[in-house]
Order: sequence, then structure tokens, then C-alpha cells
Amino acid sequence: MTAESPHLSVAIAASRAAEKVIRHYYQSGLAVQTKSDQSPVTQADIESEQVIRDTLAKAFPTHGFFGEELGRSSSDAEYVWLIDPIDGTKSFVRGYPMFSTQIALMHQGELVLGVSNAPCYGNGEMAWAEKGRGAFLNGEKIHVSNIAELPKATLSLGNIASLAKSERWASLGRLIPQVHRIRGYGDFLHYHLLASGRVDVVLESDVNILDIAALTVILREAGGEITDLEGRAIGLETTSVFASNGRLKELVRAQIG
Repeated sequence: MTAESPHLSVAIAASRAAEKVIRHYYQSGLAVQTKSDQSPVTQADIESEQVIRDTLAKAFPTHGFFGEELGRSSSDAEYVWLIDPIDGTKSFVRGYPMFSTQIALMHQGELVLGVSNAPCYGNGEMAWAEKGRGAFLNGEKIHVSNIAELPKATLSLGNIASLAKSERWASLGRLIPQVHRIRGYGDFLHYHLLASGRVDVVLESDVNILDIAALTVILREAGGEITDLEGRAIGLETTSVFASNGRLKELVRAQIG
């Protein structure tokens, strides 16, 4: 593993600080509120984002923030941290471990660092990456698969209800019988699996940039490719994902349009 930069070291420390908050509240029966978009939020979300911000701001006082729960501050700064303290709050609330803390760093509009920490999944699973320095999962370098044929590929879908309402549902129906395996791992998990060579394609709708910013850096550094479903570059307005090991990109695109 390469030496950590100051940005990465502090981001990992921030995710560990949030992990303490999350573990304290997990499966504790805490109260759940509903935000204006009908998504749930808990005290764990708010406190964990605050401890992340405090950790990062102490180390980098001139940096800006864009957070899921606490909003934006100094968002025109050269460096801006993108934070989703609990991506998968619905899972967190229901008491199953398919949630994670997502921390990404954007430098002059470019995503350059990502940390994805799933503290309650198994014995804990953390992925991280910096631009040009490779991607790592629990300290081990990772890379996407070499699968280059649809009959050997595993496809994971996210937010299937939204996909089912879209014009692409029929084309997905044509794609699915051609792949080896179809799954719906969702949230952080199918991106960790894709970046580490255990899944080959991810299609997902109904996301926002805070869900995928860190995972975008991790996947790219693992050798994968990621755009939205229309083939556009990932950015602040992204709401869907087409991610792959790169080798299957054109084969899948030919099926889904």
C-alpha cells in the first residue's frame, strides 16, 4: 500500500470518527424523521456528519463542504468535501448492515479522493482511493475484473423500482438473459464488488452525487469506468449510473442504448 497523503489520512480518520457514532446508534431503536423528499434521517446521520466536518475542518480550515444533512458551506473553495454520513439510512433504520459513510474530495471541480466505509458490514469494510495512486479495500490493492463477455458477466442493479418506470426497462429485459448472473446488491456494496473484480457491471437510477462521489474515484482507480446512464460524465447533477470493468462497456451500451 502506498503512503497516505494528508488529505487521505484525515478523510480516513473522519470516517473512523463517524463510525464510532454510527456503531453507538446502530440497532438502538432511535427516532426517525422524514425529510421533505420523504427520505429518513436520524440523529446518527446528523451527528456523524458533524464529526466528519469537525475533523476535516480542523485539518483544512479553508476547505468547503457539501453534506447530505448539513448542507453547503464555502462551496466555491478550491477544495470541497462531499459527505454522505450514512448512505443507506433506510437500511440503517431497519437494522441491516447495507449502509456506509461516503467522503469525497473535489479539487477545482474534479473528484480526486474517495473513502467508503461500511462499519457494520461483516467485520467492517473500507475502500479508499486517490487520483493516480490506486484503489484499496481493507488495505489491499484492488482492480476490476477481466471479464469481457456478457455470458460470463455479473450485473448488479440499483433502485430497480425507478428503473422499472423508465424507458430502459424493456432494453434491460433484453440484456438480463444474456449475462451470467443478475443481482441487486445496491448502495456501496455493488461498487465495492465491482472495484474488486467480483461484479462486472452496475446499472443504477435515482442517485445523487453524494451517494457516488467517493465510489467514482475508487472505481476509476481500480481500472473501471463510470458515467451516467446516458454516457455523460459524473458531476454534481448526476442522477444515474452506468459503471463497468470497462471491457463490457460497449457490449452493455449496445443493449441498453
